[in-house]
Amino acid sequence: MANDAGQHAADAASPEAQIPEPPFAERARTLVHVGRTGTLSTHSRRATGYPFGSVAPYGVDARGRPTFLISAMAVHTQNLAADARASLLVTQPGAGDDPLALGRVTLLGDVARVADDEVAAVREDYLARHESARSWVDFGDFAFYRMEVRDVYFVAGFGAMGWIDAEAYGAAEPDPLADVAPGILNHMNEDHADALQLYARVFAGVEASEATMTSVDRLGFHVRVREGERLRGIRINFPREVRSTGDARAVLVEMVREARQRVGNAGA
Repeated sequence: MANDAGQHAADAASPEAQIPEPPFAERARTLVHVGRTGTLSTHSRRATGYPFGSVAPYGVDARGRPTFLISAMAVHTQNLAADARASLLVTQPGAGDDPLALGRVTLLGDVARVADDEVAAVREDYLARHESARSWVDFGDFAFYRMEVRDVYFVAGFGAMGWIDAEAYGAAEPDPLADVAPGILNHMNEDHADALQLYARVFAGVEASEATMTSVDRLGFHVRVREGERLRGIRINFPREVRSTGDARAVLVEMVREARQRVGNAGA
């Protein structure tokens, strides 16, 4: 299948389309890592040929394969017993006016019960993500299942999407900021909205009346900006790679200083 080279942008000539970002495989792996619940679609036994969607809390193993703790009495488990083919849709956490602007990933593969000698590791990860599941994990009708990923489709937001090779997805690692990104976003949006507008003006050439940081990764961040009546997303990269909250804080402060200096020089 096509990999990251097949990704495309709605406006390939736009400046933000040319700004480097982590590859799709890494971004999809990161999204699955930070997610906790997806939509599991199985083949309906009752209505042959139709997909059956279920809310599905999931875990993730070291290769990015989603795991499920499901009951033999559940419709999706019975569907899987008849046809193991399924998909899992995971969407980027966060609220917004337009959910289509958020990232999402669809994993396609075969779902089967986890082998006895692998249950311990799967159980540990799953319960770390879903503490409430301890109340029923030992019920006799529940068991752990895992999807063997065969293909991946990733949508980064408007105009950026593509198929990812399953091996590339499995070999990728989550972004080093994945677990701390929500804190960075909250801090910047609540305390430094003026800095985000300054970044947009100096580093992206956008005079924004409003600016909200919507995502951050080791190479940079996305900002949703309002230009007059227009609302759009832009990409701004860090001057160097960051791998921790401390790194991100230091670089963002440096960028504010540089932006203010440029504005001052331009007004001199």
